[in-house]
Amino acid sequence: MGVVAKIGIKDFSRSAKILILTNLVYAFVMPVIDIFVASYIMRNSNDPSKVMLYQLAIYTGIPITFFINGYLLNRVNIKRLFSLGMLLSGVSMIFMMSLKEISYTGLVLAGLIMGMSFGLYWSNRDYLVLATTSDRTRNFYYGLDTFFYTTTAVVVPIVIGWYLMTGNGSSNEGVNSGYKVVTAAVFVFTIIASIIFHFGKYEKPRSEKFLYFKFHKLWNKMLQMALLKGLAQGFIVTAPAILMMKFFSSEGALGTAQSIGAIIAAIIMLILGKLSKPKHRLKIFSFGLICFFLASLFNAVLFNSTGVIIFIFLLLIARPILDIAYFPIQLKVIDILSKLENRNEFAYILNHEFGLYVGRLIGAGTFLGIAFFGDADIALRYALLIIGTLQLLAILIAKQLLKQQTKLENENI
Repeated sequence: MGVVAKIGIKDFSRSAKILILTNLVYAFVMPVIDIFVASYIMRNSNDPSKVMLYQLAIYTGIPITFFINGYLLNRVNIKRLFSLGMLLSGVSMIFMMSLKEISYTGLVLAGLIMGMSFGLYWSNRDYLVLATTSDRTRNFYYGLDTFFYTTTAVVVPIVIGWYLMTGNGSSNEGVNSGYKVVTAAVFVFTIIASIIFHFGKYEKPRSEKFLYFKFHKLWNKMLQMALLKGLAQGFIVTAPAILMMKFFSSEGALGTAQSIGAIIAAIIMLILGKLSKPKHRLKIFSFGLICFFLASLFNAVLFNSTGVIIFIFLLLIARPILDIAYFPIQLKVIDILSKLENRNEFAYILNHEFGLYVGRLIGAGTFLGIAFFGDADIALRYALLIIGTLQLLAILIAKQLLKQQTKLENENI
């Protein structure tokens, strides 16, 4: 019986290592975008619906930019597009902080700019990972990537949270001044990440056509998973900040809660990324979905400060665990079908984003619908539980997808 070689950094190409380093630097930006922009809106408006409107604007900007990026890739170097995506996140925050009041128009514009940032960043990043890694190394790649993200999610929230609360006084004006300093720091990190990325060498997708409407039946399963994933993304990024600001009214408490859960998540990610293999992806994915369901259940049953802490703790474990399984599954399907159908890999990345977008609209719409016909508290309490329950269906879909994927792969060897 042969010895299976362990995957390590040495198994990545130079360009893949530079991409990992770029993502490490940009990981210091992501917790600010995920957590503190939402808390800034809550602090200055005390309206969860405005947070959701901002999130919807982001999610509308993402697929539009994915589509535009498909055309730009044939004319503009991918390095510039990827770098622009990172820089725009800082631009969006600067625009947000410049608003004299949190108006609906200002929120939509800030959200669309952030959506453009995410669209350029994620559409090109997905392709870059696909181009610079193999199926054998992707568990480790995403384990390493999420380890960086969860590690910065330990440091960044607690530092920023307590800086906002102790370094600028307790007045709203003082805290808002602190947010502006944080925004300046974010912009500096995006510039550094952009500079690092330009040391790599990356090629554009192999063919120019990227827009298709009919795909293999295996891809339809992938789209079903994308829709269910999008359900949670509809408001899961902003839900922790809304809940924490509701029950604790403190960025310091928000930062501490994020950091404690992220420490455990970081350790789990490093171990899973190093030791897990492609055959373990379904089990990892299922465990992540169960953690998400339990998080939403505790929030619904308790709906108090204790429930929020348990919710954030389980969520911080669930999100990276889901990513370490979901993304390699997605990229493996693209690997197989792009060769089988002789299509540009970006065609699948773009189509997948529209699947996510439909799910995000349904997820955000569920929250806004309950908030409109009931109230925001009912939405915060039960919309998460509805979506957490629906997401469990993804376990069955993933099982069917992996079975069809293996069969298709064997037929084409």
